[in-house]
Amino acid sequence: MKANLILAALAAASTLGLVTPLPAQETQSSGVKETIKEDAKTVGHAVADSAKTVGHAVADSSRKVGHEVAEKTQPAREKVAEDSKKAGHAIAHSAKAVGTSVKNGAAKAKATVTPKSDDSKPSN
Repeated sequence: MKANLILAALAAASTLGLVTPLPAQETQSSGVKETIKEDAKTVGHAVADSAKTVGHAVADSSRKVGHEVAEKTQPAREKVAEDSKKAGHAIAHSAKAVGTSVKNGAAKAKATVTPKSDDSKPSN
């Protein structure tokens, strides 16, 4: 839609650029000029008001659609959050189990390598 609007604006600008400006008629009264000026101002304001109204309508529609999408996706979002919590807890549990296993293995290895003091041997 933006492309169509840009093309239309370029076409209008190029068309206006090709038209040779005619010399202004000095015979027009200032009353006619003022009337044209006021009419142009009125049309400009009408266009601006219409654009504002359309903009507000689009914003309202967009807001409604956004809320509808949020409502429809809420169960899925809650499920993802719940699954993420479960996965996080499972990872934490696995990490703790691995840590405990490594700790126990290190203690066994240390006990195997460390010479045991034999208290039953008589001292000389």
